[in-house]
Amino acid sequence: MTILQELEEKAHDNGSIPKELYAQHDIKRGLRNSDSSGVLVGLTSIGEVVGYQKVDGKVIPVDGRLFYRGIEIQDLVKGFQLDKRAGFEEIIYLLLSGELPNKTELNSFANYLGEERELPGFVRNVLIRLASKDIMNLAASSVLALYSADDNAEDLSLSNLLRQSVSLIAKLPVVIAYAYLNRFSDSQEIELRYPQVKMSTAENFLYMLKGEDYSQLEVEILDLCLVLQAEHGGGNNSAFTSRVLSSVQTDTYSAIAAALGSLKGRLHGGANLKVMCMMEEAKEQIKDWNNEDHISNYLLKILQKEAYDRSGVIYGIGHAMYTLSDPRAILLKEKAELLAKEKGRSKEFKLYSEIERLAPDVLRNFKKGKAKEVCANVDYYSGFVYDCLQLPSEIYTALFAASICVGWCAHRIEELSSGNSRIIRPSYKNVNSHKAYLKMGER
Repeated sequence: MTILQELEEKAHDNGSIPKELYAQHDIKRGLRNSDSSGVLVGLTSIGEVVGYQKVDGKVIPVDGRLFYRGIEIQDLVKGFQLDKRAGFEEIIYLLLSGELPNKTELNSFANYLGEERELPGFVRNVLIRLASKDIMNLAASSVLALYSADDNAEDLSLSNLLRQSVSLIAKLPVVIAYAYLNRFSDSQEIELRYPQVKMSTAENFLYMLKGEDYSQLEVEILDLCLVLQAEHGGGNNSAFTSRVLSSVQTDTYSAIAAALGSLKGRLHGGANLKVMCMMEEAKEQIKDWNNEDHISNYLLKILQKEAYDRSGVIYGIGHAMYTLSDPRAILLKEKAELLAKEKGRSKEFKLYSEIERLAPDVLRNFKKGKAKEVCANVDYYSGFVYDCLQLPSEIYTALFAASICVGWCAHRIEELSSGNSRIIRPSYKNVNSHKAYLKMGER
């Protein structure tokens, strides 16, 4: 037996905690209450998620609502869509400052953001030379490399935090584009395009990946994806990671790199890719896409762990916060239907819609009426959208990171600017028995 095998054997024998002890000590596993609601650990004025109400201690399902700085997401989206302009830049300004910009402020901010996209030469070299097989690791390495290019990297003043935040938000999509083209593209002739100052974030990203091969609708729906995933109330794992790192007053680059590492975890990022893979099998296994029974039977097989990855999970259906509906999914679905029509994939979109409609009832029947209310979440349609945009699957989670980085930065600033910040330090209860020290000869 090797030394590593010995370590594994002992770690296995001593590494698990009996499940009954968590209930015995009322441990909030995953910082969640017994009714699956989140444990309240802080206050924020940045984002708000409403997915249920608590009445007399019971969770009551309600239609989902999402607010950025107190403004409902539907109102924000409809506002910039009616004006036929990009919305992500406006959302960045809103989440960082707390207020909507006027036309002059928005134009100045969008131009400033565009100017901040250019990467230092040595960071481009990092992306070229690193041999990582994962874009999220490349992104985190690049963020840490940007520390070296910042003469005021450790300055925690509000003005410097805002400068660093805008710089990282501007550069992260460029990092992702370069990382993919350098490491994952199958093309033998890679054309590295320079970021464009005058383009919106969404259009610049499509340009860097695809040249001029994109439509206006593609720009609009990618912009919408960025807007819908920019912030989610601060309770998500990666935003909380940003706040935990910020609570010890570390630098911005370390905090954002840690948040990237959190989002890379298989339980946090990548849900839309799982939806895509599940749907690829569904398209093969469901013989008649217009037959409700055929669709429901396939979903039942998933729940019985007889189909797809045998996990028993219908990916994209259900959410930790939302119950009756996810407002992000509703907004994205509207645009996704238009994109499906443009790309000749309306039949496939209809299958998505049918599964969304039928899955809650199939789940409810499977659990004999004891299942909580579930709905399609934003990941259910975002993978389909990215596929229609012909974006490579390797960048799905990284693109989510490029969006939610806005929320990470906003929460970092709030954590450091609140005036009463403390190191975030939860408690763990030891359940191991005390033992006497054994001398070497007695072991």
